[in-house]
Amino acid sequence: MNEDSRDDVTAAPASRVDADAYDWRAWFDVHGRKLLLFARQQTRSDADAQDIVQEAILRLLGKLRDGSFVGGEEAWLPYIFTSIRRLAIDFGRRDDRRRRREDAVGADDQVHEMEPTHPWFDSESSDGETREQLERGLRELPEKFSEVIILKVWGEKTFAEIGEMLEISQNTAASRYRYGLEGLRRTLGRARIKGDL
Repeated sequence: MNEDSRDDVTAAPASRVDADAYDWRAWFDVHGRKLLLFARQQTRSDADAQDIVQEAILRLLGKLRDGSFVGGEEAWLPYIFTSIRRLAIDFGRRDDRRRRREDAVGADDQVHEMEPTHPWFDSESSDGETREQLERGLRELPEKFSEVIILKVWGEKTFAEIGEMLEISQNTAASRYRYGLEGLRRTLGRARIKGDL
């Protein structure tokens, strides 16, 4: 084996990214809001959403560092959306088990106050009332519809990508989007009528 061929064997693949040298702050500036929006829809509090987004990014970083991530930079966002969804499910289950244990042993003598809900949308461009109505409408929808709407509109994903992330067919993703929008229109229409009265 000559010296040139040894270099070829040990060289990193062209699609591999130096995860430690990558500008993650710039990447998060571009994608952070949509990831947090999706995580807020999946979790019970803003703190949980932030933790889950951080954990999903750390998982990606780990895969990039050890070279086990399949795909280029264009596959990072779908991977993180999928990780957020799975982490939220796991976190919710753990939280439910913990609460049941506490209730069973009487460890919860204090009355828990609900954590104030953090707004899903952080935007200076839309007025607070519109943002609240949209958030309320999305919260009232079944989760299977609202998550598709969020991924399509704010995540800017195709139905094929959404189907892959949520492990459903592309047609199911499109149907859930359509039904979700219909439900959202009805909810927002009722809110406008109440506001006019």
